[in-house]
Amino acid sequence: RDLGLRKFELTDEEWDIAGQLRDILKILKDATLFFSRSTPNLATVIPAMDLLEDKLTSYSRDHKYLPAIRAAVHLAKKTLNRYYELTDTSAVYRIAMILHPRHKLSYFKNAGWEDEWVETA
Repeated sequence: RDLGLRKFELTDEEWDIAGQLRDILKILKDATLFFSRSTPNLATVIPAMDLLEDKLTSYSRDHKYLPAIRAAVHLAKKTLNRYYELTDTSAVYRIAMILHPRHKLSYFKNAGWEDEWVETA
């Protein structure tokens, strides 16, 4: 019997879009689970945001993704950068990084921060 559901069936193009979205949303899901699973600390915020920035930049430049997907990734990057800039309003993020035995100033230098930014940190 026909339930009239054929009109809701996804086209091949729509399946492609869904697959691309799944790939891109996975990095955001992983970050959410990371911060939800254990006790987050301030020293992990900046490295996590840097990782997200790198991944989103890569996705936005990868032409295997449809233009609409790349445009959406660009908007996600803008949102991430808005929140990243908020870390500048509080020194505690940088202090936590510098005091963390694994990071210290080397994280900022290895991440390619400008010398002036490292000095400010």
